[in-house]
Amino acid sequence: MRVQFWGTRGSIATPGPGTIRYGGNTSCVEVRSERGTLVIIDCGTGAHPLGQRFATPEANRVRGHILISHTHWDHIQGLPFFDPLFAAGNEWDIYGPKGLGRSLRDTLAGQMQYTYFPITLDQFESTIRYHDLMEGTFVIDDIRISARYLNHTALTLGYRLEVDGATLVYSSDHEPHSRTLAGGEGEITGQDLLHAEFISNADLLIHDAQYTADEYQSKVGWGHSTIEYVLKLARHARVKRIAFTHHDPLRDDDALDLLIEGARASLSRNGGAPLEVFAAAEGQTLEVKPSVADDTDRAAPDFHAMTPVAPALIERSVLLGLADPIMTALLSDAMRAEGLRIKLFADLNDARKLISKEPPSLAILEHDPARIDDGSCIGTLCLIDTRPRSLDPADVARLRDLSDLAVQELNGMNTPLRGH
Repeated sequence: MRVQFWGTRGSIATPGPGTIRYGGNTSCVEVRSERGTLVIIDCGTGAHPLGQRFATPEANRVRGHILISHTHWDHIQGLPFFDPLFAAGNEWDIYGPKGLGRSLRDTLAGQMQYTYFPITLDQFESTIRYHDLMEGTFVIDDIRISARYLNHTALTLGYRLEVDGATLVYSSDHEPHSRTLAGGEGEITGQDLLHAEFISNADLLIHDAQYTADEYQSKVGWGHSTIEYVLKLARHARVKRIAFTHHDPLRDDDALDLLIEGARASLSRNGGAPLEVFAAAEGQTLEVKPSVADDTDRAAPDFHAMTPVAPALIERSVLLGLADPIMTALLSDAMRAEGLRIKLFADLNDARKLISKEPPSLAILEHDPARIDDGSCIGTLCLIDTRPRSLDPADVARLRDLSDLAVQELNGMNTPLRGH
């Protein structure tokens, strides 16, 4: 597997004398298998120089695939400047996370509206197919790809590529779930452990490391990793090589050199299995070869990434019924901002009618709490399951028994009551 970096900067392109060695273009990585399958990961401004390589008169028709981690500007701004998309006869498949409100195609088209750009997405002359992804696995020719959600401020996928006996993991942008781990300390548990399993035994890990642990204290919630976090997880996951990427736009080449020196010194002090670390540099080319390793700990989803696991919220309405008008307004605004359709109801009868007419994916309701025989209030738990089910008589009987037991527990009575 051959890997070449075309953009390694994060947030905003930073050309200039201070970024000559590591580069100023934003995220873009080219991957080719031994068979010749072409996969491009992210289309930041680095996609422009990559595209120029295909724009020569001698270039043959191009068949390629583009994996978009997420649709923040620094990962898609190069798409309108990627010349191979304008060449008739080329074929491209573009993959990215399925959004709540709009398809990947619609989101990418948004940055090419006339308000922002002189031409539209429809003026691409290549044959282009767009694929909305969720967590899961899929295959591109000879490459097996696993997609996993990352911890970022927008829906973001990390990608694990396995081909020619080698494994490459691309993880940008991702924030530690634990603030302690962000400093390189503490036990790896929960979602951070799942992330470690996703990157396990990678021959090359390309990972966001925009901040140091000290810098992170003022950047919590911005959706990016620290060098200390990546080193800790990579050692735990038995990664072979780390390419730090998504370099902070305020960090020049000399500052990156110092960070890498510090990372290598930290690894030397702590001992353990050899781990090569470096800062990804624009134009750098690597051969990723297979290593002998036990891959049994790798956690890859066993369902298809392009097959929806459940209906997206946007495909259904959300029912909302709260007594507090201020809270209702706040929740409504927040959900509409995500593109969700909101339906309000005043009481449970209204909710039942709406549910029977168009089953929602989510119902949020508040009503007078249940009371037991002495008039005391108890908390109310309301579950609304709108998925169609076929229940046999035994299933129905078990549900009724469960309801009766709940009523008995609440009333403290020995005589079974009919549940509702």
